[in-house]
Amino acid sequence: MIKVAVAGVAGRMGSRIAQLVNEAEGIELVGGFEHPDHPALGRELAECIGGPARGLTVSGSVTDVLDQADVVIDFTSASASCAHLEAAAAARKPMVIGSTGFSAEQTRRARDLARDVACVLAPNMSMGVNVLFKIVADVARMLGDGFDIEIVEAHHRFKKDAPSGTALKLAQVAAEALRRDLDRVGVYARHGIIGERSQQEIGIQTVRAGDIVGEHTVTFGGMGERIELTHRAHSRDNFARGALRAARWVVTQPPGLYDMQNVLGIK
Repeated sequence: MIKVAVAGVAGRMGSRIAQLVNEAEGIELVGGFEHPDHPALGRELAECIGGPARGLTVSGSVTDVLDQADVVIDFTSASASCAHLEAAAAARKPMVIGSTGFSAEQTRRARDLARDVACVLAPNMSMGVNVLFKIVADVARMLGDGFDIEIVEAHHRFKKDAPSGTALKLAQVAAEALRRDLDRVGVYARHGIIGERSQQEIGIQTVRAGDIVGEHTVTFGGMGERIELTHRAHSRDNFARGALRAARWVVTQPPGLYDMQNVLGIK
């Protein structure tokens, strides 16, 4: 039985992950935590996620749950996840991180910490999106420089980071396939008289509206034809189920920083 603790357990994603852990076989919820001033602190965990009371309360720190857990699942924020990974690495407890908005420095820090513990870090844990990452890289290599690449992502109005981590990852895999530096060729906004599009640039545009769970479209535009690859998430359960799959996988791995393509065996 794999014992799981969930970060941000009173939030939208954290509570749903905890619910699915309770419903899954071979995996057990042993704790959940929130930031120290959260109103759910100290409450029975079942009040946040539903189901019968089990004597578990919402803790105020990752260190409160590490002794009981085999793995921590974290969909909070990049800064919080880095702090949680520091504690988990010190305790040699694997983590699954689905938080988005990681800076280059935060990613480097996560990679350094993962020298001591296995960690799956992925901006999107949907199996479909991770297949899309592979397809985009393959298509970019096949088409080469003759096709322009544009990425449009859409999410709910409450999302705090832009572009989404998934859109950035799509742009990154395309850039790497074409041996381009995304820091130099990424274009994130266009307005006014901008002149002709350069051949090398990769456009990443953002939509925020209503309750959109997540949509990503990658367009390869050529002269006289185009290819469009789209993934639409209908429910956040896609991400939660991917996180559970990653949790089952990461507890058997040596230290290192992994992503969902490692989990799915397509990398």
